[in-house]
Amino acid sequence: MTDKATEAPEKTPADFWFDPLCPWAWMTSRWMLEVEKVRPVEVRWHVMSLSVLNEPRLNELPERYVKLMETGWGPVRVCIAAEQRHGNEVLGRLYTEIGTRFHPQGRENSKETLAEALVAAGLPADLADAADSTEWDEQVRASHKTGIDLVGQDVGTPVISVPGADGSPIAFFGPVVTPAPKGEAAARLWDGTLLVASTPGFYEIKRTRDVGPQFD
Repeated sequence: MTDKATEAPEKTPADFWFDPLCPWAWMTSRWMLEVEKVRPVEVRWHVMSLSVLNEPRLNELPERYVKLMETGWGPVRVCIAAEQRHGNEVLGRLYTEIGTRFHPQGRENSKETLAEALVAAGLPADLADAADSTEWDEQVRASHKTGIDLVGQDVGTPVISVPGADGSPIAFFGPVVTPAPKGEAAARLWDGTLLVASTPGFYEIKRTRDVGPQFD
């Protein structure tokens, strides 16, 4: 007979929408992997796209950022193609492989880098061809819309959503943090984030960033 007092608590699903290009989403994702170790949480990964998000205001953006949004289609297409062909469970490890190359390693956003990440994630290298194809754009937009509809258009990546006490989603952008907290510090940040996000009428805490992402 199982002693219910010693059973592991049921894990709370935390849906996490990411764009592989964003270094701040990368930092948050590494924190979420730490949260999984210290709280009964299971992260479910989903794609959103800064390229889609910024489409309505491309004419307002600096040329450098417009070019970044053009190249941003490649990684999200590859992620969606991998998910569609091999299941949602591959997204977490693929994101880790792509993000490690883009952010801590500072590698170029190229088909070669994406193909290398795919192989490292145990996926076919030829999925990198999706980077240059519009075949998956409808699915990219649909995944993006699911996440952004939870929080509204005036945020970026990442978006995190967890079920509230009544079953309705508690969704929020961020948190934006560097370096990614570990251990009990990660747990405290998770507990506090859920506390403020679940408060009716709560919308924003923010201060000026004075450092960049610290990957080590």
